[in-house]
Amino acid sequence: MIEANIKDAETKMQKSLDALAKEILTIRTGRASPALVDKIPVEYYGNPTPLNQLATITIPEARMIIIQPWDRTIIGAVEKAIQKSELGLNPGNDGQLIRVPIPPLNEERR
Repeated sequence: MIEANIKDAETKMQKSLDALAKEILTIRTGRASPALVDKIPVEYYGNPTPLNQLATITIPEARMIIIQPWDRTIIGAVEKAIQKSELGLNPGNDGQLIRVPIPPLNEERR
């Protein structure tokens, strides 16, 4: 019985640590991270779908995120979803991929 309680507590603690690790990834540090935009919901065939399920997200530079949707017809929807998010990012669209510059941190953005 004690072992079952210990095992249950270990499982709950591990879930808490996993949740904390996910939250830490989304902290804005002034550097680009795929975790900043991974979970942004994009309207895809009428359903909100996380961006990481619709596109490849890469970080070519410290302050740049490149998003390349697998279906190019949703580039406009992806760009709109990023603009509507509360991240304060301004994506640029060239018809094939979306470039999202990450502005430097200042007092207002912290």
